[in-house]
Amino acid sequence: QVQLVESGGGLVQAGGSLRLSCTASGLTFSIWAMGWFRQAPGKEREFVAAITGNGGRTYYADSVKGRFTISRDNAKNTVYLQMNSLKAEDTANYYCARGRSFSPTMDVHNYYYWGQGTQVTVSS
Repeated sequence: QVQLVESGGGLVQAGGSLRLSCTASGLTFSIWAMGWFRQAPGKEREFVAAITGNGGRTYYADSVKGRFTISRDNAKNTVYLQMNSLKAEDTANYYCARGRSFSPTMDVHNYYYWGQGTQVTVSS
């Protein structure tokens, strides 16, 4: 079965950086878009970034554009989220997910498999 396992979360000061990783198994990784989403307490899950199956195109939420970078290594079945210049409002549980096709969308309903999440806490 498809499994997605996130890692790399933690506690960081505002202005700092973290790199999240998500390793997939049970699927042909390179044919699927992958996305990162986040959910803060009391809020809905929101789109953060996504990448096409071959890594050729990336998409970002306006709130993270210029600070976060999504990338993937298909040889390692892993997608990354490099987060720089972190702010307190970036605090959330971060999830990776597999899209329903090669090209991603920003719609959470178009992602069919999800990891368990990794907590990111940014102290101000």
